[in-house]
Amino acid sequence: MPNIRIFITGGTFDKEYNEINGELYFKDTHLPEMLKLGRCRLPVDVRTLMMIDSLQMSEQDREIIADNCSNAHADKIIITHGTDTMVETAKLLASKVIPKTVVLTGAMIPYKFGSSDGLFNLGSALAFVQALPHGVYVCMNGRCFNWNNVWKNKESGVFEELP
Repeated sequence: MPNIRIFITGGTFDKEYNEINGELYFKDTHLPEMLKLGRCRLPVDVRTLMMIDSLQMSEQDREIIADNCSNAHADKIIITHGTDTMVETAKLLASKVIPKTVVLTGAMIPYKFGSSDGLFNLGSALAFVQALPHGVYVCMNGRCFNWNNVWKNKESGVFEELP
């Protein structure tokens, strides 16, 4: 049985670009392709919970994520998530006191753009979820933060420790 569960929620990570109207949209997750490209040899179980922009995520959506984390047999969980409200979801998960290691990650640029940080962030999340003790973390751009000591600096476009 895989010891790492990956829950997909959407976000920039999985967005596609419509070349006709210039809009970003969701079709299918890119996770299987990314794991193959990264030559991942870890036993993982991937499940799509939703494909939405995190700005559209409701409290009910966050509860769905929390319930799936609680009910997962794996004690190592990665959640792909939009970056705009990733910290809000991490806060809710931490409030549930789930005895598991949960790492949220995402991308600032869609994977399909070719210059995305998504593949690197996924690889980092896979490493961090194996090494960290139980708790809730946000992993972006090679850094890992405790859920309660991180924010997205929207001016610089990076995640940082709280000032």
